[in-house]
Amino acid sequence: MTADPHLVVVGYVSSTIIDPATAPKQGDEGGAEAWIVFGDEYREATRDLSTDTEVLLLTWLHRADRDTLVVHPRDDPAAPLRGVFATRSADRPNPIGLHRVTVTAVEPGRIRVGDLEAVDGTPVLDVKPVLTGER
Repeated sequence: MTADPHLVVVGYVSSTIIDPATAPKQGDEGGAEAWIVFGDEYREATRDLSTDTEVLLLTWLHRADRDTLVVHPRDDPAAPLRGVFATRSADRPNPIGLHRVTVTAVEPGRIRVGDLEAVDGTPVLDVKPVLTGER
């Protein structure tokens, strides 16, 4: 493999979820409302975001184990081991998180989203609108 992508962090998650061990496995399992706080140089990129809009939030799961290739799904030792590409485990070679969330507030330099399972301080890589049939 020769590609060496260069990613930039555009913001961070500000959340009440602190410990990955006790965080919900998925946002719809008790994810918290959280703020996505953008760096000053990316504030203009939040233009045209609005409340009640669904977005895909891409994060860098900075506390993940990048050497893990197989896991017990949902950390259940009774479950058979599976390759990480067949799971949504945070532990994986490139720990990119993908979260489908709803924007609940928009303020200069930050947006609030609902049902996010990412821990406080998680780096944000990108925000993309969820495409609907109406474009």
